[in-house]
Amino acid sequence: MAKRRSNGEGSIVKNMRNGIQIGWRASITIGTDDKGKLVRKQFTGKTQQDVKNKLQEYKKQMLMGVLNEDKLTVSDWFYSWLFDYRKQDLKPKSFQRYHGIYKNYIENTDFGNIKLNDLRTTHLQRHYKKLLDNGITPTTIRQINTNLKTCLNEAERQGYIQKNWCKLVTLPKKEDNKEVKVFTKEEQEKFLEAIKGHELELLYIVALGTGLRIGEILGLKWSDIDFKNNELHVNRSLQKAAIYEDDKIVRYEVQETTPKTKNSLRTIPVPQNIIKKLRTHKNEQNELILLLQEEYNNKNYVFCNKLGRPIEDKRPGRNLKTILTSIGIEPIKFHALRHTYATRLFEAGIPPKTVQHLMGHSDIETTMNIYTHVMKEQKLEAVDKINSIFA
Repeated sequence: MAKRRSNGEGSIVKNMRNGIQIGWRASITIGTDDKGKLVRKQFTGKTQQDVKNKLQEYKKQMLMGVLNEDKLTVSDWFYSWLFDYRKQDLKPKSFQRYHGIYKNYIENTDFGNIKLNDLRTTHLQRHYKKLLDNGITPTTIRQINTNLKTCLNEAERQGYIQKNWCKLVTLPKKEDNKEVKVFTKEEQEKFLEAIKGHELELLYIVALGTGLRIGEILGLKWSDIDFKNNELHVNRSLQKAAIYEDDKIVRYEVQETTPKTKNSLRTIPVPQNIIKKLRTHKNEQNELILLLQEEYNNKNYVFCNKLGRPIEDKRPGRNLKTILTSIGIEPIKFHALRHTYATRLFEAGIPPKTVQHLMGHSDIETTMNIYTHVMKEQKLEAVDKINSIFA
């Protein structure tokens, strides 16, 4: 076996008591007990640097190979890898997703109890078949394998396993892409008429006119709006994410994060009539700030409640469903407004590569896979034009 370093890099978090920060806390996995459960050592201090120094000093003194490879299970390793290696560099939502995979599909399962150095592709294959038989979708199983593959890369690098067995698994086929639900042009006009005067009217208009994700819309600040050039810059996303103490969720907080991918950092041209509405909205917000003064929590957000606080991210979707039901349109999810924006672009003949950049997709395949329903119509139109040649 290759020489390996001590188990974890350790994690450093705020030390909270009754919702108030009293300092900082560091923790590191140092081994397993007689029952095979992970043993974690903790350090506390007044400052982040204090606990960082304590952690670094302890790591220097740790003997190599503290973890007993004969006892270390897949579940133990995934937990250690997630909290000691990845917690500090994953976005809150991403960490929450990894933690969900661990809690739902690895912890306290026959698969999770397999000793790490005994793991083989057959174990993974059996586990995925069992999940599939219990109604877990192929998409979820593929996500589990993706997360496990990343986790086992580190185990392979340190010499705990001979190879990353996830790379040899035969995964279930992806489900057929469900047809993307979007507004027809008539439905979009009917919806825009129905939301006139609604508190979230401008938020819906911006969604339909820019294709921003809900987190990107809620994260918009006035500094991101370029009134001179009629464009906006996507620089951040606002997300409600879980806050953990060890492996337990203690509360949820709204946090600013960087957008979903590097391509999500983008500049989008905004229709002039929407720019005018944004300017009016800014003037109205400024009047409210002057009126409320200290009571207004001014974080410079474009969309917020009347006290300046972020809008709850589920609210636009709930309101959308209510509005659509009231006007006789089949309800669609808020994210479908983003798809509607892209559909209108395709219908206008905008090249797919341009649509990709406007949407912030990481690759053109994502764009094309989602909007095949529009491309199908364009193909039929092209065939009709060719047919006319032979009439």
